[in-house]
Amino acid sequence: MRLVTSGIIPFLLTALLLNSSSEALLREHVQEKVLSNGLKVLLVENHKAPVVTFQVWYRVGSRNEEWGKTGLSHMLEHMMFKGTKTVPPEEFSRIIQENGGNDNAFTSSDNTAYFENISAERVQIPIELESDRMQNLILRENDFLTERQVVMEERRMRTDDNPTAFLLEQLEATAFQIQPYHWPVIGWMEDIRRFTLEDLKAYHRTYYNPANAFLVVAGDLRKEEMLPLLEKAFASIPQGMAPDQNKDAEQPQKGERRILVKKEAQLPLLVMAHHVPNLRESDSYALEVLSAVLSGGESSRLYNSLVREKQLVLSADTDYSLVSRDPGLFYLTVQPLPGKDIDEVEKALNEEIENIQKRPIGNREIEKAKNQLEAAFIYGQDSVFYQAMLLAQYEIALDWRSIDDYLPSIRKVTPEDLMRVARRYLVPDNRTTGILVPLPIEKEKQLPATDTLKERMIR
Repeated sequence: MRLVTSGIIPFLLTALLLNSSSEALLREHVQEKVLSNGLKVLLVENHKAPVVTFQVWYRVGSRNEEWGKTGLSHMLEHMMFKGTKTVPPEEFSRIIQENGGNDNAFTSSDNTAYFENISAERVQIPIELESDRMQNLILRENDFLTERQVVMEERRMRTDDNPTAFLLEQLEATAFQIQPYHWPVIGWMEDIRRFTLEDLKAYHRTYYNPANAFLVVAGDLRKEEMLPLLEKAFASIPQGMAPDQNKDAEQPQKGERRILVKKEAQLPLLVMAHHVPNLRESDSYALEVLSAVLSGGESSRLYNSLVREKQLVLSADTDYSLVSRDPGLFYLTVQPLPGKDIDEVEKALNEEIENIQKRPIGNREIEKAKNQLEAAFIYGQDSVFYQAMLLAQYEIALDWRSIDDYLPSIRKVTPEDLMRVARRYLVPDNRTTGILVPLPIEKEKQLPATDTLKERMIR
């Protein structure tokens, strides 16, 4: 992302955020094309630097799994690097790196994505490699058995030995009782142990085909030159059939659910999670602004009250994603200071929520939150990688064109909207509360220090 000195940020924000008449819609820079086999392609010309990001997105994540088969999406992501008839195992990444690029992949609840960032003159390399493994992946028993052990160890390190991650996993399993967001992206350990190679092959046949995938290519490219390359590489792959993406909806919660998790940890942790809609409903934009009001920096509501004034907590945060495929959760997370009573902290957090429900937030405070969101949205797209990823996330959640609704919808949010969504969603009957009760840590044992709440994808 391009760095901007703080002295000129106000000027740029005024130009970018207030002069909406000169603001070009992103859709005007995107060309959508469907290849002859049904594979959708999104192309974005951006000539700021001689680089291209090439991304393949499959509409399959943990939400597409079944009871007893959780974690297959993430496991298959690992196996996609195990080679084809022409590319030996682990050679994919080596080839990209030899040509000056980088690559990776990630799995979330809603999708699995593979990407390469490379110089524009060498974009043919990832095109050929991705086309090859979409149709010619070889799944071998020995590779599978080895990689299954790798994934089991990954789960131990990232979840079982991480008290925050473990609490969130248990909280989400309690909050979601019908939706497949009930289980973690990495899967339950018992399911991972029971995976078979045939499970993986069947999953690959169902979800890895052009009908259930799309490409996003952004950067220093010419659309009229790129399309023939993609047609030649991908159009011969059999289209396949797009699986049904509809899932049972979570029923309205009828009362607060509470869980206690006892794990080795240095400090307790309190997490409140409320059921909320995604961008398919207009309330999502008010929730986006509300999240920024509550935890958008050191001048936010929660930081001012709980960290600075009352000195009850080390940190106070919110987490909300409006681009989830299904309705998700609005999280409030606080970590008490050593010696502070968790009940006192919970009471103070509830008081902050009640304040927003009872009294309108001032226009100045709302404008600050809106400016933060708009600046992040605009400046984030200085990166062609992020711009492509953002388009893909909207395409997964609803439609890529809906990305242009973001700024106008954020600007329309009023103080009354914030009160209304707080009263509607941030109520005890719609809430699942999780509390981490710390146990003494064994000598010489180190616990992970990652911000797990923000990690919604598994790489």
